[in-house]
Amino acid sequence: MSEPSVRVDSWLWAVRVYKTRSAATTACRAGHVRIGGEKAKAAQAVRVGDELRVRIAGFDRILVVRQLLTKRVGAPVAALAAEDRTPPREPVAQLAVRDRGAGRPTKRERREIDRLRGRDALSGPGDESDS
Repeated sequence: MSEPSVRVDSWLWAVRVYKTRSAATTACRAGHVRIGGEKAKAAQAVRVGDELRVRIAGFDRILVVRQLLTKRVGAPVAALAAEDRTPPREPVAQLAVRDRGAGRPTKRERREIDRLRGRDALSGPGDESDS
């Protein structure tokens, strides 16, 4: 007897990775879904224990199938059906952008710029020690 399986696009939709099943199908066609390192077609079967790599917004999510679902379920049930093994992302610092010709930054804006660039104003002028 064969192992139970579900279509990969249907499973991704059911566990709330994509908002619609057609979005999951499109992602499979575009090569954004991989099962065991191989590109997956939308109708490809997924089984319990399979590892899926799903590229969303330029980042890969690594999901392991724990439960087969064919219907869309609530978020708590979806969290149990898929084990997320995605490594945590490092935060990306955003640099302050000023419009050209906007004049000099205010003192508050300079502090914010220094904080974003990692130059906290902990040491003021003249605080440097001579070694």
